[in-house]
Amino acid sequence: MSSNTEADDPIRIAFMCVQNAGRSQMSTAFAERERERRGLEDRVEILTGGTHPANHVHDEVVDVMDEVGFDLSDRIPREITLDELRSCDYVATMGCSTLDVGDVGADVDVRDWALEDPDGQELDQVHEIRDEIEQRVISLFDEFSSAE
Repeated sequence: MSSNTEADDPIRIAFMCVQNAGRSQMSTAFAERERERRGLEDRVEILTGGTHPANHVHDEVVDVMDEVGFDLSDRIPREITLDELRSCDYVATMGCSTLDVGDVGADVDVRDWALEDPDGQELDQVHEIRDEIEQRVISLFDEFSSAE
């Protein structure tokens, strides 16, 4: 057997909230960047979705993410299923979820990040939410990257 880690099962991470139009979209963008920075494209799968997806990503979220080099204007919120969540190693909820750990099973590490909803907030507040999400995503990658 090869010692190549690409043959191992990938780490699956989901970022979810109700609308999949703000916090989970920012989390996904930061996670995609972190995955690329660390050269983990073949090792980490990223999912995102909501229980009741909105029609589009919130305008203030598109604006503050554009400021730091992410174009979320073409992202479309999507529904995430329990089966998708059950297939994950980590699920980060944004503080708005009714997800019960029992719904996904004991094998999934569910984390509630308890973040404020950026929808309709002043840009200063959305900046704070964005920056906190970035730090949480980096910390999550630090956690499982050091475990390997």
